Amino acid sequence: MAGNVTVTVPEDGGNVEVRRADDPGDVRLAIRPDGQAPFFQWFSFAVEAAAGQPVRLVIENASESSYVPGWHGYRAVASEDGEDWVRVDTAYEGGQLVIRHAASGTRCRYAYFAPYERSRYDALLDRVRGMPLARHDVLGRSLDGASIDRVTAGEGPLAAWVIARQHPGETMGSWWIEGFLPRLLDEADEDARALRDAMTVHVVPMMNPDGARRGHLRTNAAGTDLNRAWAEPTAEASPEVLCVRDEMKRTGLDFFLDVHGDEAIANNFIAGAKGVPGWTDRLEGLEAAFEAALLAASDSFQTVEGYPVPAPGQANLKIATNWVCQRFDALAMTLEMPFKDAKVAPDPRRGWSPERCAGLGRDCLTAMARVAGRLR
Repeated sequence: MAGNVTVTVPEDGGNVEVRRADDPGDVRLAIRPDGQAPFFQWFSFAVEAAAGQPVRLVIENASESSYVPGWHGYRAVASEDGEDWVRVDTAYEGGQLVIRHAASGTRCRYAYFAPYERSRYDALLDRVRGMPLARHDVLGRSLDGASIDRVTAGEGPLAAWVIARQHPGETMGSWWIEGFLPRLLDEADEDARALRDAMTVHVVPMMNPDGARRGHLRTNAAGTDLNRAWAEPTAEASPEVLCVRDEMKRTGLDFFLDVHGDEAIANNFIAGAKGVPGWTDRLEGLEAAFEAALLAASDSFQTVEGYPVPAPGQANLKIATNWVCQRFDALAMTLEMPFKDAKVAPDPRRGWSPERCAGLGRDCLTAMARVAGRLR
């Protein structure tokens, strides 16, 4: 296939190694591991070629990635304007991920999921800081010196904590925050008002700014998986968790939601804290009530698929949801969203998308408002 092709890697969140790009019909790429850890699956790069030129992009090391089953049934996202991300022809063939596409223009971006750049995060933070109900502060600094921001709303007697992007490659967490946080701060929204009356809600929109900027899948600048650091965080390896955990101890905690993405399961689901030593019938009932409320609020949520439940007392207390539940005797959950399309209410053009993440964020607020009165 004749023609010129150029592959570039964004400085913010980009990740790919260009092995060969002299033929648009056989561009050879590899995903780079996290800097201090062997994890890799996230990719984000741009391709320049003649308008309408078909390209074939081969990620050669897909079979060595962290979650190989995640490639089955997966389709990459592409965007020519950085706003509208659509799914494109993708296949896992012979241990390689092969993306085939012909952009209408001369430049197109490709990614594992729609990227969420720091400029967009800063714009969101500026927007919400200008809303009357928002209180913003900085809980600490990452290893690279980035702020660990908190936005607080409400004056209710109970304390809710919502965090996102512990795993930086799970950008759906930031898109979810774009739906949840503005609604939380909406003075006219009845559910948001009820939630603020019942609870003081603490939101940490970006737990892992260093990993996000570096294009990591799971870890921070030190190679630490933050969601395996909650039992014993340190200033040297996991200051992001340390500062948030210390503030949780100060405020107390009655509700916790940690927003993530899952590589393999093509649906939205809740992973709870069943299996922690302190699990009780009360917590079982609260989790069921939240799931029922979210099922009623959202056409994208389901409870059939999810993770296996650990045996009693065998949950990993290094994981945020488990540590929080055990420490505070509180309803603590992880929300998982798919990198693929959701089998519940699928969208063949966009798959699970930024817009649908934001919609689920708004729906989760409804569910929180429904259960707030039952937490204690």
